[in-house]
Amino acid sequence: MGFLIVLIHLAGVAGIAFLVTRVVRTRRGVDGPVHDRYEVAFLTGGPARVADTALVSLQADGRLAIGGPGIVAVVRSTAHDPVERAVLQEQAAAPHGSLPLLRTAVMRHPAVQEIGDDLAARKLLVAPATRRTTVRWSGALALTALCLLPVSIVFTAVDFAIDPEFRLPFVIKVLPVLLAAGITGIVCGSLGSRHLTSAGRRATSAYGRVHGSMADPALRVALHGPRVLTDPALREQLLTAARFRGQPRRGRHGGGRATAHSSATDAAALGVATEWCGGSGSCGGGDGASCSGSGSSCGSSGGSSCSSGSSCSSSSSCSSGSSCSSS
Repeated sequence: MGFLIVLIHLAGVAGIAFLVTRVVRTRRGVDGPVHDRYEVAFLTGGPARVADTALVSLQADGRLAIGGPGIVAVVRSTAHDPVERAVLQEQAAAPHGSLPLLRTAVMRHPAVQEIGDDLAARKLLVAPATRRTTVRWSGALALTALCLLPVSIVFTAVDFAIDPEFRLPFVIKVLPVLLAAGITGIVCGSLGSRHLTSAGRRATSAYGRVHGSMADPALRVALHGPRVLTDPALREQLLTAARFRGQPRRGRHGGGRATAHSSATDAAALGVATEWCGGSGSCGGGDGASCSGSGSSCGSSGGSSCSSGSSCSSSSSCSSGSSCSSS
């Protein structure tokens, strides 16, 4: 039994050291500024918040008209940045100008996806694939520790059955390392699921302190989500679109590939990682929930949060919601 005790301790310490090192390494960012409202929107709410920000920007100066029931029409085809161009491009491909479908397509557009890639490269947020791997390793460590607990009880019973002489039970000898491994797995899994790094939180907070008092509705949406809009009709349209979970729209001629997926295909062709919108969590949301903790890159609708601790952050990013997924 002595060899088994030593083996369990060594394995537990190695697992704890590996996991803690991984979490520290992946979440340690270098302080740097947020360059524009789209970057802060991605950090606070993921791709969903970026799409909402662009839509509000276009609608605020009359270039885009958003009316009921969730229909978008272009008034002037003038774009001031790549994300606004993405909105106009996707709206032109929409046969009926549906706001929910347009919003989903914009989230998956390469121009939006590249924002997440750039923020991840600058260590302001953690890529979804990295977060998923950390959560899996954390779950494996916690589950292994949990499974070894009843096994150690069995070994204790067998040990006393073979030699009833009183001594410290096997389960007591391995219990500290099992508890440490289990707690480490749970804590690291929670920390590793958050998409914002400490540098990302600081950058978001700094941007909010400098620009938070501005009356620009698009900037306010980027920082806090659509719920802060003073236009009740537009606010309700965007919040309703955030709850949309329907099928992606098809192309003009029908029977074709879903337009919402075509942007993802284009992104892959351009070498852009589309995983920021890979799942329901990473692309949904943007309804004003502050991204504070879940693993989605950008938060889903209905007030879910998506990523850690921003002064907004997500609904992220997050996201998903959530950054703030939604993944």
